[in-house]
Amino acid sequence: MVVFTSEAYWVSCYHSISDPAARAEYAKLAGPALRAAGGRYLAVANPAKVYEAGIDLPVVVIEFDSVAQAIAAHDSPAYQAALAALGNTSVVRDMRIVEGVDG
Repeated sequence: MVVFTSEAYWVSCYHSISDPAARAEYAKLAGPALRAAGGRYLAVANPAKVYEAGIDLPVVVIEFDSVAQAIAAHDSPAYQAALAALGNTSVVRDMRIVEGVDG
């Protein structure tokens, strides 16, 4: 039986980056916004190894105290400003918020 913890994890996997400058501007704004909302960065890097359909582009993992806190961080005006810096086509990625599990 899976027992969920209260922690939540924000996982972003990049698929393409066509405008590195836009991504850098996003990161400059997103980091402080997400830390201010209680996020703790656990990983920000290209994969050490990819398997299956994995793509060798950055992966970001951020821990929050709860799913509600992670959602609030995403919906905050500060993070929305960071997203606006990406524009419409500079980055393709998928982003998920998942609950942690005990053990």
